[in-house]
Parts: sequence; C-alpha cells; structure tokens
Amino acid sequence: MGFWDPFRRRKDDESSRIARLLLTGRIVEGRVLDVLEDAAGNITQVFYSYNVSGVDYESSQSLSPEQQRLRSRYIPGARVTIRYDARQPPNSIVV
Repeated sequence: MGFWDPFRRRKDDESSRIARLLLTGRIVEGRVLDVLEDAAGNITQVFYSYNVSGVDYESSQSLSPEQQRLRSRYIPGARVTIRYDARQPPNSIVV
C-alpha cells in the first residue's frame, strides 16, 4: 500500500454506483430507444435517452432480474424514470 492510496478516489463497482444513484440521484423522465433480448425473449439490456438542462444524453443498462420481470415497462418508445448524478449527468440508471 502506497502513501497516497488512502487519498485516491476509488472507482465504484457497479452495484455501489447503482445504490448511490438510487439513494441520491436526481430524477428525470427518459424514453426507451431500443432493447436487447436473449434467446428466450427476455429483455436483458435497455438503451434509453433523457434530457438534463437542455442537453440530450443516451445510455444503456443491463436490467436486473427484477426489472426483467417487468418487461412491458421497457418496450421501445416507453417512458421510463431515470436517476442521474447531478455532477455527472451522463452517469445514470433506469429505475
């Protein structure tokens, strides 16, 4: 362990990032652009867009098993709730 290690900003792992955004992220409405499905027809990934302060963002997210059960929420064109980091608006998740 180096001297500067305790002072370095550590990157969040994906589960920590999601938990932080669910707790502190700002809410905005987005729209599903497209989805990826597995061989069984389950939606596994969603591509979405949203707007923050006049800037359009596009992102994608792998869906959790809980989200996959709510298939009808994620059809292309559907409105979805997005939580994003106010300091880094490209950092977002679909709720």
